[in-house]
Amino acid sequence: MKPDDSSLQSVELAAVERQARTLLDRASAWGRYPTPIDDILEAAKLRVAPRSMFDPAAFLAFVKRKTAEAAHTLKTALSKVLGLYDANEQIIHIDETVGRSKQTFLKLHETGHHELPTHRKIFRLFQDCEQTLAPAIADQFEREANNFARFALFQGGAFRDMAADMAIGVRTPITLSKKFGASIYASAREFARSHHRACLVIVLEPLRVVPGQAAVAEVRRVEASPSFTQRFGNPTLVRIASDEALGQLLPIGRKMTKPTPLAYRDRNGDVHECLGEAFDTKHNILILIYPTKELAGSMLVLPSHLQPLQ
Repeated sequence: MKPDDSSLQSVELAAVERQARTLLDRASAWGRYPTPIDDILEAAKLRVAPRSMFDPAAFLAFVKRKTAEAAHTLKTALSKVLGLYDANEQIIHIDETVGRSKQTFLKLHETGHHELPTHRKIFRLFQDCEQTLAPAIADQFEREANNFARFALFQGGAFRDMAADMAIGVRTPITLSKKFGASIYASAREFARSHHRACLVIVLEPLRVVPGQAAVAEVRRVEASPSFTQRFGNPTLVRIASDEALGQLLPIGRKMTKPTPLAYRDRNGDVHECLGEAFDTKHNILILIYPTKELAGSMLVLPSHLQPLQ
């Protein structure tokens, strides 16, 4: 799976969310949908480069204004970079070749680097990469900026509260992604993280289909609701193949998989019913699993091949 991109200690998370809340207040962004990104940037006194730094001509002009060392660092990382924050000029550069919803998250992520005081002091130029940065402090800052973006984009608990009033199912995060202006991927993760019911979202890479063999999808991320983690633990998954138990959920040759019964055993060996459904975003496959009813007094676990972490 991808490296952890969001875990923070409770004190750290509270500090990040406090800064994000203050910015949403300044931007009068609460209750406005989709989340007003331009107003948030204006309240932060940030601007997006009118000509993206990822444009070759703009890149060369940018390099001329930087030291040779900074230019070299930037140049070697450019193949992976999605966004850049220039603290000196209070400007952010976004790769406009990625999807609009991804750009939205990147803008808020870069704004997090700008609004979080420690970030702004330490990094004159902060680079966002798809891979986890090696230094521990950079990794910490990435996770803090991700949580800042998450809180701002989903307006604190607004997404959670709306999802709680809707039917549990894969269509709910899809619907809410349009309302908040977020990607389906980010919305599905937020759905699992914040839902009051037990549910699990498995994010898969696109299917690999080899003629004569089982179709396989590698696991990108696993997100579980707090109550799911309490009852099920966190499953250790690497891949899902079409000839395995969860393979029936893979949307092979279709966009969605309808709710499909799954049998899960608790630690006493008792079988309980769950439902699983899936949606193919073209970039990822999202699988949502949830129990058909809340079970009081029982600890649920996954089947033996998906045992929770000890």
